[in-house]
Amino acid sequence: MDHRWRTSRHGVGWVLLLGLLAPLLLFLGSAPASAGEVPADTECTRSETTACLQARLPTGVEVPGIAITVTTPSGEEVTQVTDEAGITVFAVTEEGQYSVLLDTESFPEGVELRPDAATEITPTLAPGGQSFVTFNVRADDYTGAISWWDSLAQSAASGLRLGLLLALAAVGLSLIYGTTGLSSFSHAEQVTLGGMVAFMMVNWWGIPFLLAAVLTVAFCAFTGYFQDRVMWQPLRRRGLGLIQMLIVTIGLSLAMQYAFQVLVGAGNVRVISASPQTASFGPVTLTYQSFWAMGISVVVLSVVGFALLRTRLGRATRAVSDNPALAAASGIDVDRVIRLVWIIATGLAGLSGIMLALVLNGVKWDSGMQILLLLFAAVTLGGLGTAFGALVGAIVIGLVVELTPIFGLPGDLKYATALLILILLLMVRPQGILGKAERVG
Repeated sequence: MDHRWRTSRHGVGWVLLLGLLAPLLLFLGSAPASAGEVPADTECTRSETTACLQARLPTGVEVPGIAITVTTPSGEEVTQVTDEAGITVFAVTEEGQYSVLLDTESFPEGVELRPDAATEITPTLAPGGQSFVTFNVRADDYTGAISWWDSLAQSAASGLRLGLLLALAAVGLSLIYGTTGLSSFSHAEQVTLGGMVAFMMVNWWGIPFLLAAVLTVAFCAFTGYFQDRVMWQPLRRRGLGLIQMLIVTIGLSLAMQYAFQVLVGAGNVRVISASPQTASFGPVTLTYQSFWAMGISVVVLSVVGFALLRTRLGRATRAVSDNPALAAASGIDVDRVIRLVWIIATGLAGLSGIMLALVLNGVKWDSGMQILLLLFAAVTLGGLGTAFGALVGAIVIGLVVELTPIFGLPGDLKYATALLILILLLMVRPQGILGKAERVG
């Protein structure tokens, strides 16, 4: 083996790891320190005797004046109306189940409840707790809502955000496929693992959010090392076929999902329970966490791209992806490269999980399963085995998912629309956007 490559590999690995963690540290340093903190300018501050209940309309439906009534466990009723952001917050003191009722008669013209949406939600609260309730309302024709072009800009920004966060996981999935030929169905559960571990560290063990997030990324990266060392490398050496290994990833995915259910439960859990603050740039309104998450994704993906193009480790990775036998003959330790790919891929997935849990206001045991097809669609659309193709594919998928309702299609079809775009593109360009055409026959 080339000693120079082995020596520099460790240095490059540390540089890449620091490149992944540095922007995360910058972001998390500006985030709330723990789940118990509430921004000072919110209408409700939790205490030993007070809980906060936030009722809101969906993003993009910022309709003021909608009446919402909260009934306490003792039967007392309190009615408030939504503000300009479509939000109202109740400070409550009783422990038990509350009733949050949306008054549809207070809707202005053009605002309506979506089909099968509930008008009453019954969260359970205790002093010191917090609950977030969102009513599924649409306002396509509401004259006070944003214009179609503003809606387009808002949806495009949301799509870019989703695409960048998906890209963190999709790039790792593509690297794994490129170096091993394995389509890992358990990779999406690594995304869920990132959100779950961050939740447990912050809310169960009281670890400060900054430290918890860094430890979560490190833990997820370690699971990649552990998986390859204990399972994937032995299976490769035994000559197990890719189909059998793919079935193993499906089994691992199911095992992780049920483990999440046992440990955390079936409900949605939030890493940070404080109300997120928003910022507006023209017609685009997103939370500060969303802007930071997008910035971190750009920085981290840039670091990964630079490492693949300009470092010895990146060239070795691309060599293994092109031809493992030839790479081994040239002095590259193929097993070490694959193990590093697993470490980086699972670390990126864990980072994606933290960001998605913050941006999407929570994570569930099946969150990974919900984005699994989107990840595979991004990798396939961009070109199998190409990291840069996975980035492009993820952004395209994210934009298609968020822009679907803008063009009059039901929101429930947004994932189906993304997959339909994938099918149509592959019929024209089978190798994907950035994939290389292969000769058949």
